[in-house]
Order: sequence, then C-alpha cells, then structure tokens
Amino acid sequence: MIDAHHHLWDPARRDYPWLAGAELDPIRHPYTVDDLRTVTHAAGVHATVLVQTLSDGGETEEFLATAAAEPVIAGVVGWVDLTAPDVADRLARLASLGPLVGIRHQVENEADPDWLLRDDVLRGLSAVGAAGLVYDLLVAPAQVPSAVKVAERLPELKLVLDHAGKPPIAAGEWQPWADGITALGERENVHCKLSGLVTEADWEQWQVGHLLRYADHVFRSFGARRVMFGSDWPVCELAAAYEVVLDAAVSLTGSLTDPERLEVFEYSAKRVYELS
Repeated sequence: MIDAHHHLWDPARRDYPWLAGAELDPIRHPYTVDDLRTVTHAAGVHATVLVQTLSDGGETEEFLATAAAEPVIAGVVGWVDLTAPDVADRLARLASLGPLVGIRHQVENEADPDWLLRDDVLRGLSAVGAAGLVYDLLVAPAQVPSAVKVAERLPELKLVLDHAGKPPIAAGEWQPWADGITALGERENVHCKLSGLVTEADWEQWQVGHLLRYADHVFRSFGARRVMFGSDWPVCELAAAYEVVLDAAVSLTGSLTDPERLEVFEYSAKRVYELS
C-alpha cells in the first residue's frame, strides 16, 4: 500500500505561518521520520510520498536528503519558484539530491484566481513537465477553472489534484466543486488524490457517510485508475488518527472492484509518480 500524501515538520526549527491559529494547536509540534515509520508500519503502508509544506527551497532539500536515507519515503513533492528564469536548472539540481517526483505550490494562498495562468508560471510548469516531474495542484474550488485551462494548455504535464479539490463537506455544499471535478476529470493528464476529506468535514462530528457522495463523484469523474489514496498525515490528526483515515478510505472504495482498489491504494501513485 502506498500513501501518496503526507508531511513532516518541526516548528522548533522552521516557521510555519499556515500552522498559526488556536485550532491548529493539536498538531503544532514536531512530526518526525520515526513517527512516520510508526504509523505506516502499523497500517501496512510500505511506501509514501512526502509533500512540501513551505515555499522554501531549504525544506525541499532537507526532505530530499531525508527520503534518500529513509526507505519508506519513495518520493518527494517539493517546491521551487516556478517564476524563476532558471527554474529548469533549479529542478535539475533538486533532482540530483534525492527522489524528487513532483513540485507543488500553495496556489490556494494566492489572491489571484488566475495565478496559474500567468505567463511566468506557465513557463515554470512547462519546465516541470519537461523534467519528467508531476505538478501537484493545491487549489481552492474558485481556482479550479484555471487548473482546467492549465491541463488543456500543457497536455504533456501530469497534474495531481490534492485533497479532491477541497470539497466543502462541513457546509454540505456541492457546487461549484462538483462541476470543477467533472471538468478536471475530463482531462486525461489530471489525476486526483483521495486525501484530506476528514479535515474538510466537521472535525468533531464527521462520519464516513458525510464523505461518501464526494468520493463517489471523484471516482465517477476520474475513474479508479486516476485516483490515489493519501492520508494527509499529520494534518489529518485534527479530525482523525492515521489508521482511522485509512479505514475511512477503505470504506469509501467499497463500491469498487478489487483491481480498482489496488489502483487507488497502490498502482495509481506508483505509475503517476514513477515510484521505484
């Protein structure tokens, strides 16, 4: 089993602006490789993808070194300044440091809903594709139309939508999220992570049934072959422990065939990120 989305952090060593706020107190402490080994071993997860949390090349370099020394971390989705004129050289340097499999930027924090469509960003995204890397899309529902246009303009770039596009589960809302998922699913170069759903729901009161129609829409739109499981650990601990998140994902795939489940829990991530 592969966990295609998790993080590590240490607030004593780096500043994490996104961890501000009293509601995040429960996870504002170090999460280490030892912690990762503990939760993945107990869950039967044999490989993971470690994902950046900061717009900071130093964090990515550290993650690559960590992954190079830690067998369970099969790949790193790091960060690079997509607007840098020498972005291709920066990507090559990062790839020389460890198992770089993709790049992500927290687009959801950009005020411009069309940030992804800026000329300098598109050039950077093209360089990501030319380097044989995946681009992880962390977008708010209002930014999905721009993501659809990126998929159309750069068909050679493999895109992975994080956290199923962050559906408004807690509010019980459906649109415009659902139409955005449908549109992205129509683009064959876009894949989707079944991740982050428990923290889009009510952290205290969520049930698998609250997540089900959102997950079903993801499977209808993308097909199991383009969906991959991610725990979003340790962020998920705001709402549920690692093993509870995994159990929920298993329940959400209950309507799939056994081969389709294998796609979600292993083969899709292995194929898209080219994990060894």
